[in-house]
Amino acid sequence: MLLAEDLLLVLLDDESGKAIVDGSALPRVLAGAVLLELALSGTVAPDTDGTVVRKGRLVVRRDPAPADPVLADAARRLADANPMKPAAAIEKLTKGLQDTLLERIVHRGWVREDRGRILGLFPTRRWPAVDESHERGVRAELRAALVDGLTPSPRTAALISLLSAVSAAPKIFPDADKRVVKQRAKEIADGEWAGAAVRRAVDAVNAAMIAAVTAGAVAASGG
Repeated sequence: MLLAEDLLLVLLDDESGKAIVDGSALPRVLAGAVLLELALSGTVAPDTDGTVVRKGRLVVRRDPAPADPVLADAARRLADANPMKPAAAIEKLTKGLQDTLLERIVHRGWVREDRGRILGLFPTRRWPAVDESHERGVRAELRAALVDGLTPSPRTAALISLLSAVSAAPKIFPDADKRVVKQRAKEIADGEWAGAAVRRAVDAVNAAMIAAVTAGAVAASGG
Protein backbone atom coordinates (compact mmCIF):
# COMPACT_ATOMS: atom_id res chain seq x y z
CA MET A 1 0.00 0.00 0.00
CA LEU A 2 1.27 3.44 -0.89
CA LEU A 3 1.37 6.34 1.55
CA ALA A 4 -0.59 8.26 -1.06
CA GLU A 5 -3.39 5.65 -1.03
CA ASP A 6 -3.70 5.74 2.75
CA LEU A 7 -3.58 9.53 2.65
CA LEU A 8 -6.34 9.65 0.04
CA LEU A 9 -8.57 7.34 2.07
CA VAL A 10 -8.39 9.46 5.21
CA LEU A 11 -8.87 12.67 3.23
CA LEU A 12 -12.14 11.40 1.70
CA ASP A 13 -15.23 11.67 3.88
CA ASP A 14 -16.63 8.15 4.19
CA GLU A 15 -20.27 9.18 3.82
CA SER A 16 -20.23 12.06 1.35
CA GLY A 17 -17.31 10.69 -0.64
CA LYS A 18 -15.88 14.18 -0.98
CA ALA A 19 -12.43 15.42 -0.02
CA ILE A 20 -12.09 17.18 3.33
CA VAL A 21 -9.33 19.42 1.93
CA ASP A 22 -9.52 22.01 -0.81
CA GLY A 23 -9.75 20.67 -4.34
CA SER A 24 -6.60 22.51 -5.39
CA ALA A 25 -4.69 21.08 -2.42
CA LEU A 26 -5.61 17.41 -2.83
CA PRO A 27 -3.59 16.59 -5.98
CA ARG A 28 -0.55 18.37 -4.59
CA VAL A 29 -0.77 16.60 -1.25
CA LEU A 30 -0.97 13.26 -3.05
CA ALA A 31 2.00 14.16 -5.24
CA GLY A 32 3.88 15.15 -2.08
CA ALA A 33 3.10 11.71 -0.64
CA VAL A 34 4.53 9.99 -3.71
CA LEU A 35 7.63 12.17 -3.62
CA LEU A 36 8.06 11.52 0.10
CA GLU A 37 7.80 7.76 -0.43
CA LEU A 38 10.48 7.99 -3.12
CA ALA A 39 12.64 9.96 -0.69
CA LEU A 40 12.13 7.43 2.12
CA SER A 41 13.28 4.63 -0.19
CA GLY A 42 16.34 6.59 -1.30
CA THR A 43 15.16 6.87 -4.90
CA VAL A 44 15.25 10.67 -4.75
CA ALA A 45 17.17 13.02 -2.51
CA PRO A 46 17.86 16.75 -2.53
CA ASP A 47 21.46 17.68 -3.31
CA THR A 48 22.36 19.71 -0.24
CA ASP A 49 25.81 20.83 -1.37
CA GLY A 50 25.56 20.94 -5.17
CA THR A 51 28.13 18.21 -5.85
CA VAL A 52 25.87 16.18 -8.19
CA VAL A 53 23.31 18.67 -9.51
CA ARG A 54 22.51 22.25 -8.57
CA LYS A 55 22.12 22.75 -4.83
CA GLY A 56 18.58 22.08 -3.61
CA ARG A 57 17.54 20.13 -6.69
CA LEU A 58 16.65 16.47 -6.67
CA VAL A 59 19.02 13.65 -7.50
CA VAL A 60 17.11 10.65 -8.88
CA ARG A 61 18.48 7.11 -8.71
CA ARG A 62 17.34 5.09 -11.72
CA ASP A 63 18.29 1.64 -10.39
CA PRO A 64 16.70 -0.23 -8.88
CA ALA A 65 13.35 1.04 -10.11
CA PRO A 66 10.53 1.02 -7.53
CA ALA A 67 8.34 -2.07 -7.72
CA ASP A 68 5.04 -0.19 -7.49
CA PRO A 69 4.00 1.15 -10.92
CA VAL A 70 2.92 4.54 -9.52
CA LEU A 71 6.28 5.05 -7.85
CA ALA A 72 8.15 3.67 -10.86
CA ASP A 73 6.36 6.06 -13.21
CA ALA A 74 7.02 9.01 -10.90
CA ALA A 75 10.71 8.16 -10.60
CA ARG A 76 11.03 7.79 -14.38
CA ARG A 77 9.33 11.11 -15.04
CA LEU A 78 11.63 12.89 -12.61
CA ALA A 79 14.73 11.13 -13.93
CA ASP A 80 13.87 12.05 -17.53
CA ALA A 81 13.43 15.74 -16.66
CA ASN A 82 16.09 18.29 -15.85
CA PRO A 83 17.00 18.22 -12.14
CA MET A 84 14.32 20.21 -10.36
CA LYS A 85 13.50 21.51 -6.93
CA PRO A 86 11.00 19.52 -4.82
CA ALA A 87 8.21 22.07 -5.38
CA ALA A 88 8.56 21.76 -9.16
CA ALA A 89 8.68 17.97 -8.82
CA ILE A 90 5.39 18.00 -6.93
CA GLU A 91 3.74 20.04 -9.66
CA LYS A 92 5.09 17.63 -12.28
CA LEU A 93 3.79 14.58 -10.44
CA THR A 94 0.25 15.93 -10.02
CA LYS A 95 -0.64 15.20 -13.65
CA GLY A 96 -3.06 12.26 -13.69
CA LEU A 97 -2.00 11.07 -10.23
CA GLN A 98 -5.25 11.74 -8.36
CA ASP A 99 -7.34 9.83 -10.91
CA THR A 100 -4.85 6.95 -10.88
CA LEU A 101 -4.99 6.66 -7.10
CA LEU A 102 -8.78 6.91 -7.08
CA GLU A 103 -8.95 4.09 -9.62
CA ARG A 104 -6.68 2.00 -7.42
CA ILE A 105 -8.73 2.40 -4.24
CA VAL A 106 -11.92 1.71 -6.23
CA HIS A 107 -10.30 -1.43 -7.66
CA ARG A 108 -9.32 -2.53 -4.14
CA GLY A 109 -12.98 -2.28 -3.16
CA TRP A 110 -12.44 0.38 -0.51
CA VAL A 111 -14.60 3.07 -2.14
CA ARG A 112 -17.00 3.31 -5.06
CA GLU A 113 -17.27 6.04 -7.65
CA ASP A 114 -20.61 7.82 -7.87
CA ARG A 115 -21.22 10.15 -10.80
CA GLY A 116 -23.94 12.78 -10.91
CA ARG A 117 -24.82 16.25 -12.13
CA ILE A 118 -25.55 19.53 -10.38
CA LEU A 119 -28.69 21.19 -11.80
CA GLY A 120 -28.58 18.55 -14.48
CA LEU A 121 -25.62 20.30 -16.09
CA PHE A 122 -22.35 20.13 -14.18
CA PRO A 123 -20.83 16.67 -13.75
CA THR A 124 -19.78 15.62 -10.27
CA ARG A 125 -17.90 12.65 -8.85
CA ARG A 126 -17.62 11.39 -5.30
CA TRP A 127 -16.12 8.31 -3.65
CA PRO A 128 -18.05 7.10 -0.57
CA ALA A 129 -16.60 4.24 1.47
CA VAL A 130 -17.53 0.64 0.73
CA ASP A 131 -15.07 -1.48 2.73
CA GLU A 132 -13.63 0.52 5.62
CA SER A 133 -11.52 -2.26 7.12
CA HIS A 134 -8.16 -1.01 5.80
CA GLU A 135 -8.96 2.62 6.52
CA ARG A 136 -10.01 1.75 10.08
CA GLY A 137 -6.56 0.29 10.66
CA VAL A 138 -4.88 3.43 9.31
CA ARG A 139 -7.11 5.69 11.38
CA ALA A 140 -6.50 3.61 14.51
CA GLU A 141 -2.74 4.11 14.18
CA LEU A 142 -3.21 7.82 13.53
CA ARG A 143 -5.49 8.18 16.55
CA ALA A 144 -3.07 6.29 18.76
CA ALA A 145 -0.34 8.78 17.86
CA LEU A 146 -2.30 12.02 17.55
CA VAL A 147 -4.96 11.63 20.23
CA ASP A 148 -3.63 9.00 22.65
CA GLY A 149 -0.03 10.23 22.52
CA LEU A 150 1.62 6.92 21.62
CA THR A 151 4.83 6.71 19.57
CA PRO A 152 3.98 6.10 15.90
CA SER A 153 5.73 3.72 13.53
CA PRO A 154 7.94 5.42 10.92
CA ARG A 155 5.28 4.88 8.26
CA THR A 156 2.55 6.42 10.41
CA ALA A 157 4.89 9.29 11.29
CA ALA A 158 5.45 9.89 7.57
CA LEU A 159 1.70 9.97 7.01
CA ILE A 160 1.28 12.39 9.90
CA SER A 161 4.01 14.63 8.49
CA LEU A 162 2.02 14.89 5.26
CA LEU A 163 -1.18 15.73 7.13
CA SER A 164 0.67 18.26 9.25
CA ALA A 165 2.18 19.99 6.23
CA VAL A 166 -1.31 20.97 5.04
CA SER A 167 -2.91 21.35 8.51
CA ALA A 168 -5.29 18.45 7.81
CA ALA A 169 -4.66 16.36 10.93
CA PRO A 170 -7.41 18.03 13.04
CA LYS A 171 -9.94 17.36 10.28
CA ILE A 172 -9.34 13.62 10.56
CA PHE A 173 -10.56 13.56 14.18
CA PRO A 174 -13.26 16.21 14.59
CA ASP A 175 -14.17 14.78 18.00
CA ALA A 176 -10.72 15.61 19.43
CA ASP A 177 -9.25 18.94 20.52
CA LYS A 178 -8.15 20.50 17.23
CA ARG A 179 -5.39 22.59 18.76
CA VAL A 180 -3.90 19.61 20.59
CA VAL A 181 -4.05 17.38 17.51
CA LYS A 182 -2.43 20.04 15.33
CA GLN A 183 0.39 20.55 17.83
CA ARG A 184 0.92 16.81 18.28
CA ALA A 185 1.06 16.34 14.50
CA LYS A 186 3.73 19.01 14.20
CA GLU A 187 5.76 17.44 17.02
CA ILE A 188 5.69 14.08 15.26
CA ALA A 189 6.46 15.61 11.87
CA ASP A 190 9.51 17.35 13.33
CA GLY A 191 10.57 14.34 15.40
CA GLU A 192 13.40 11.83 15.15
CA TRP A 193 11.58 9.09 13.24
CA ALA A 194 13.87 9.42 10.22
CA GLY A 195 17.66 9.31 9.96
CA ALA A 196 19.63 12.46 9.25
CA ALA A 197 19.82 12.04 5.46
CA VAL A 198 16.16 11.06 5.18
CA ARG A 199 15.25 13.89 7.57
CA ARG A 200 16.65 16.41 5.11
CA ALA A 201 14.59 14.86 2.31
CA VAL A 202 11.43 14.81 4.44
CA ASP A 203 11.89 18.46 5.40
CA ALA A 204 12.50 19.45 1.78
CA VAL A 205 9.43 17.58 0.51
CA ASN A 206 7.13 18.92 3.23
CA ALA A 207 8.32 22.50 2.75
CA ALA A 208 7.81 22.11 -1.00
CA MET A 209 4.33 20.68 -0.48
CA ILE A 210 3.31 23.61 1.70
CA ALA A 211 4.58 26.00 -0.97
CA ALA A 212 2.83 24.10 -3.77
CA VAL A 213 -0.48 23.88 -1.92
CA THR A 214 -0.34 27.59 -1.03
CA ALA A 215 0.47 28.56 -4.62
CA GLY A 216 -2.33 26.33 -5.90
CA ALA A 217 -4.85 27.92 -3.52
CA VAL A 218 -3.82 31.41 -4.63
CA ALA A 219 -4.12 30.45 -8.28
CA ALA A 220 -7.54 28.85 -7.73
CA SER A 221 -8.80 31.99 -6.03
CA GLY A 222 -7.57 34.17 -8.85
CA GLY A 223 -5.16 36.02 -6.54
